[in-house]
Amino acid sequence: MVLAAALAITRPASAQHVPPPPAANANCRNTGSFEVWLDGFRREARANGISSATIASALGGMTLDPGIIARDRKQGFFAQTFTAFSSKLISQNRLQNGAARLKQHQALLAKVEQQYGVPGPVIVAFWALESDFGIGMGNLPVLRSLATLAYDCRRSELFRGELMDALRIIDRGDLTPGDMIGSWAGELGQTQFLPSHYLKHAVDYDGDGKRNLLKSVPDVVASTGAFIAYLGWQRGQPWLEEVRVPANLAWDQADLAIQHPRSKWAGWGVKQIDGRPLPSDALQASLLLPMGRFGPAFLAYPNFQVYLKWNQSLNYAVTAAHLAMRLAGAPAMSRGNGVVPELTGPEVKELQQLMTRRGFFSGEIDGKIGAATRAGVKQAQIKLGFPADSYPTPELLERLRGGR
Repeated sequence: MVLAAALAITRPASAQHVPPPPAANANCRNTGSFEVWLDGFRREARANGISSATIASALGGMTLDPGIIARDRKQGFFAQTFTAFSSKLISQNRLQNGAARLKQHQALLAKVEQQYGVPGPVIVAFWALESDFGIGMGNLPVLRSLATLAYDCRRSELFRGELMDALRIIDRGDLTPGDMIGSWAGELGQTQFLPSHYLKHAVDYDGDGKRNLLKSVPDVVASTGAFIAYLGWQRGQPWLEEVRVPANLAWDQADLAIQHPRSKWAGWGVKQIDGRPLPSDALQASLLLPMGRFGPAFLAYPNFQVYLKWNQSLNYAVTAAHLAMRLAGAPAMSRGNGVVPELTGPEVKELQQLMTRRGFFSGEIDGKIGAATRAGVKQAQIKLGFPADSYPTPELLERLRGGR
């Protein structure tokens, strides 16, 4: 998903819709010849009905790219804290360009929203983050990336299917092998679709007989709306709202797995970001504290789950949802209620190791504050008598170091 080194600091370096691998595969070793593997894949493609012409044009002269394997094994962008991550991605340039695209494509976005139920700011925010409106779609041969990842032991079955679907896209006539230039993880187009999503959800919205997510703005916008609707978007419903939280909240209730009516959150003292009362209604929402009880706070509505289906990184999901809020007119994100204590990457790894020894955590020791780490932190906080806001602190790390 990174076009050049200049974009590497502002765009995610992990595949948008690709689920993470099982921890057991993270350090696997490849055995066997790539050429032998590729011959077997060609036979499988023929058996699956892919034309000989497509197989020859797409896979002829194909070679392994060791650099792709190295990039897949070392992804560090999502190890940043939420505030560091979001401040880089929600740039003034993206806000300005996003507002311009909303105005420029107002009629198209309105038509797509009428058909699929997805608001323009939601589509435009993904469009901005994934490629800066087509500027940063990637510059690598997607077929070579997919073949390399399909051969590699880490996620071979996943990418074997993606490579097969890439051949089906060529067979269908939407793209040629030469058109397939994109990200290192095999994504294509201005909102970075994996081939399986391209094949199933791309829409020919300009009526030219092809689904072109690299060059056709109508196809890009409609296909993105169609895919978001497929992921479960509820028409006319909110997705995220920044709120104020009181100092004495029951912090263990701040969890994406826990939902309450807005009336209950209002009764507990949660307010709109400008201090006005929340609507006292039955709309279900979770309280989300990406930086703990001292950082910014959000009510996450059912539509927020779509963001987590798009990308399982909580940092990315909240950032994309908040950018859509900004494009829809919301103010800039607040800094929360005080100084947020932060752990370094090595300290997060140490915390994960200590929680593993105490039985609070069973995930990968990777230095990232993901869903499994946050769940383990919450267990440790409850057990040790800390406010259970699911965010690691130096105090929690010190207590675990002491073994008390």
